Amino acid sequence: MANTTIEHPESETLRQAARRRTFAIISHPDAGKTTLTEKLLLCADAIELAGAVRGRKGRRHATSDWMAMEQERGISMTSSVLQFEYGGSMLNLLDTPGHQDFSEDTYRTLFAVDSAIMVLDAAKGIEPQTRKLFEVCRRRRIPLITFINKLDQPCRDPLGLLDEIEQSLAIKAAPLNWPVGSGPDFAGLYDLRLKRFVSGDHVPDAGWEESGQARFIGQVRPPVWEAFRQDLGLIVGLGLDRLDMELFRRGGRTPVLFGTALKDTGVRPLLEALVELAPPPGARATSSGEVSPDSPEFSGLVFKIQANMDPRHRDRVAFLRICSGRFSRDMEVYNPRLRRTLRAARLHRFFARDREAVAHAFPGDIVGLINPGLIQLGDTLTGGGDFRFDRIPRFPPECAAFLRETDVSRRKRLDQGLEQLEEEGVLQVLRPVRDASPKPLVAVVGELQLDLVQSRLRTEYNVETERIPLPYQVARWLHGDPEALGAVELPTTGATLARDRHERLIALFQSDWQLSYSIRENPRVTFSTDPEVPGQTEGGV
Repeated sequence: MANTTIEHPESETLRQAARRRTFAIISHPDAGKTTLTEKLLLCADAIELAGAVRGRKGRRHATSDWMAMEQERGISMTSSVLQFEYGGSMLNLLDTPGHQDFSEDTYRTLFAVDSAIMVLDAAKGIEPQTRKLFEVCRRRRIPLITFINKLDQPCRDPLGLLDEIEQSLAIKAAPLNWPVGSGPDFAGLYDLRLKRFVSGDHVPDAGWEESGQARFIGQVRPPVWEAFRQDLGLIVGLGLDRLDMELFRRGGRTPVLFGTALKDTGVRPLLEALVELAPPPGARATSSGEVSPDSPEFSGLVFKIQANMDPRHRDRVAFLRICSGRFSRDMEVYNPRLRRTLRAARLHRFFARDREAVAHAFPGDIVGLINPGLIQLGDTLTGGGDFRFDRIPRFPPECAAFLRETDVSRRKRLDQGLEQLEEEGVLQVLRPVRDASPKPLVAVVGELQLDLVQSRLRTEYNVETERIPLPYQVARWLHGDPEALGAVELPTTGATLARDRHERLIALFQSDWQLSYSIRENPRVTFSTDPEVPGQTEGGV
């Protein structure tokens, strides 16, 4: 009789956690992030045809950009979750918006990942939004792999780009490959670890080492070849290509790969480097100490809520990052904020808008729960433990407007839409203290978010709205004793006092000067960028 080994559930959980790689892709707008995302999916055979980010009308859209306005404008406006397998690993890719108006969504997403790919434009180097997102990763000690994109276009000196990374971001850079030429002279890449040339993302055949490299070298113009040889000698001579894995895992060194996503060069090496180098799920801080992935008790963090992903059902999905233990369908989970138990009837894994029911999920996975309105952004769910993961800060709004429905019979639909969008963290609906106007005052981080709000109200709730812009550019929540808050003095013009959905006081100003004046005039009141923590400033990136 054959021996049969039954794997213990905890052993299976550890095995599955070890093969997870949960990562985000961050960049400045137009660095090629969405194109790279598509080509990574194509390399992994997760899609059959990459979508065109820019192109003629009628071309298919990028997989991760599923909202109508994203497809109209060709930019990412909300984070998307895409789960797929490659090289024996299960990858959870979180595609983030690059535009600064959607920084809050990107910031929340970075709470859910174990590593990130930072995409740089080879002609522009470090750009403002890249720097801000890098600082968020640094604070959270997220290991970064850098991909320098668009080598097929005129670009800066590669050594100069490495130097800028080190000088501007204060992080050591270790190139894993090196470009041969750039722009019209771009011939391919040299793999510094395997010591071979690659002119595309093909797998070299058996005769490549003998004849393929000679053919490659013979096609390179002499000045380009000489510049490459000099760079290579410097890199190897100084040991720039040596990667300290311990330093990388602590966020002190970034492996650098060059390529061009549009031309399918360097994408597969990036994917392979991610599988090899990126860490599996690690321990996470909670209010009761660290929780490790190998803990037998389930725990997870709700980092995103999205309404109306399925136009047929108009449901709300809470996206949960599994941090420890095994999460199973029909499992009862405890919400420490509510101090009550909830039942997770169904679990879904996502590929952008598409979803699939699953029976189990493991540390590192991102799953969706149908949310009847009980789960909020930042909630911790556990198998019974009474602890919470680090709180996700809110951003202070920098743009505000009144919204008015064009058809008064749609007012209830407007209120419903704003309530659900506020649950997602897309906006904040404020109620001015000294204004009885029935029009909702909508506050957001950036102007483009107001466009998105109106677009989603129209397409998802069938409500057309008019926007009445307001001049406020600075906002702070007020903290203090009730007497001080009741007597707060603001400038007579250019400022207003309001309450958010939780009845917390928030002041809106037209300028930093008005904020400074108010701080001087109200010494017993703290003006904070965080609604819950006096003096908190970390949320703004």
